[in-house]
This record gives sequence, C-alpha cells and structure tokens, in this order.
Amino acid sequence: MLDKKVIGIDLGGTTAKCAILNQKGEIQTKWSIETDISEEGTKIIPNLIQSINHQLDRFQLTAEDFIGIGMGSPGTVNRIDGTVIGAYNLNWKTLQLVREQIEKGTGIPFFIDNDANVAALGEQWIGAGNNEPDVVFVTLGTGVGGGLISDGKLLHGAIDAAGEIGHVTVEPEGYLCTCGKKGCLEQYASATGVVHLARDLSEEYAGDSQLKFLIDDGQDIDAKTIFDLAKDGDDLAEMIVDRFAYYLGFALANVANLLNPSTIVLGGGVSKAGEFLAEKVRTVVSEFSFPTIREITKVKIAELGNDAGVIGAASLVLNEIEYEII
Repeated sequence: MLDKKVIGIDLGGTTAKCAILNQKGEIQTKWSIETDISEEGTKIIPNLIQSINHQLDRFQLTAEDFIGIGMGSPGTVNRIDGTVIGAYNLNWKTLQLVREQIEKGTGIPFFIDNDANVAALGEQWIGAGNNEPDVVFVTLGTGVGGGLISDGKLLHGAIDAAGEIGHVTVEPEGYLCTCGKKGCLEQYASATGVVHLARDLSEEYAGDSQLKFLIDDGQDIDAKTIFDLAKDGDDLAEMIVDRFAYYLGFALANVANLLNPSTIVLGGGVSKAGEFLAEKVRTVVSEFSFPTIREITKVKIAELGNDAGVIGAASLVLNEIEYEII
C-alpha cells in the first residue's frame, strides 16, 4: 500500500493541472492540459480521462498502482455524489457526473471537493500550515475564497458552503457584491476590490502620488501596480494597501476568534505581495482578536504556489481513504 501513488488534479477555467505524487505529497511528474469549455464543457472530463490514461501508458503504470484520484473543482461540488454544477468558468451549467465518468474511464477511485478547500489541504499538509491540524486558508484573487481545517479535517457545513470568507460583511452599507448583499470582504480585499478602493480614494486625495496620476490619466491599474507603488512609498498607494489590510485583518480576526487556528495562510495572486502584506494583516488581526488567540495565531504567506491544488488533491484522497479504513 505504501508504494502506491496518487493523482492530483487542479481543474481551472483555462487549464487543468495534473500530477502523480507519492504518499508523502512529493510530485513525481506533472503536466497540464487545456480546459476546453466548448459544447457546454462536455469535453473537459473525457479530455482528462484521455490525458490520465496517456500518462499511465507512458510510465507503464496501471490502475492498481494508484490509491485514487483527487480533484479540486470550481462550482458547487457535491463531494458525496461526486458531482459539480454551476461552474460557469467551465461552462458547466447543468449537473456533471464527474466521479462516475472518471472512475469508469480510468478504473481508479475518485474524490472531489471545492478548489479552495483542496488548495487549503495542500498548504496545511506540506505548505505554510506545517501539517498543523487547525489552519485557515484564504485565497486572494479575483474574489476571495477560503478553506477551513479544524482538527485535521475540512469543515464543510450543512450544504458544503463553509469557508465563504469572501462574503463576511466588513462594511454593512458598503459596495454591492455580486452575491447580492453589501459590504462583502471580496469587494475590498481582492484583486478587483483593491482597484475599486484605489479609484474611490483617489477622488478624495489631493497630494502628490504616481498612482493618482495613473488613475487621473485614465491608465489601467491592477493590484500589482498598487502594491508595488505602496512598497516604493507612494502615499496614496500606501493608504489603499492599509485599508485593504484593515478589512482583511478584521475579517480574519473574527474567523480566528471563532475557530482558534494556529495558522492563517494567505494565498492567491495578491499574496505575491509577500511579507509586506502579511505584516500589515498581522497587525490588524492582533488588534481585533481575543487575547489568548492573538498570542498563538500566525499569519503566513502560502508556500506551494501553483502546486497547492494538486498536492491538496492528493491529500484529499489520502484523508478519505484513511477515513474509510477507520
């Protein structure tokens, strides 16, 4: 059993990242294929099956060499039934029988969960979470997602909706969110949210700022531009990043007060700002967290980068198999 391998899949709207890993989470080989969302996404799973079988042939492996296949997917995932619906970046508007197709096509047991949950497992296992049992993972990208791990297990909630950190309210009368309510964290602490903040705050700002010049000149700005200028001491950019960190730290302090994690891991594209961002968030988390929680909660930047999804998918398989054995 110990020499058996695991396949991890991180399914995204542009590519599906895949890897063969050992049971220590070490990647032995990895590859990616284009996510073909044409014809309502009906080609995605057959293409994955064909790609997996090609790799097995290439390395002279069979289904018996594997414990299972794990996958992180966008959309509404039913991990019990192995189905996905509403993954609009995949063009999956109707129910997709993912497990049924992949198990039939490969002969290997299949496990699936939400992509943010799976990335959280990866970072908790061999990333910034340092294999600690209580870890919160937050991904800062176009939106804000999250994965909550307590006592070594993912928290799913009654309808698999636990971990919606991006929809914690941080401004009750704030920006309107795509979910329909006002003031959600992801409207302030995401790659798109920070640009919204920048445009609003620049209207009130009267000082000297390169960022204000770019905005007033009608030039495109993004999160990287804002954070880079803040690191260089641009006054307006620093104000915006401080506001960003305030909202994020405020929300995460309340998550910490509820769950008492040892580590909060910041991932996603915006986390590339690194320690510059992490230190600001730590300060706010410390300000709003309960004293005993404040003393032990670490805020760290994710370490696995693009490999978090495939490593977490492998962890998903190993966790599920262990659960079944127990």
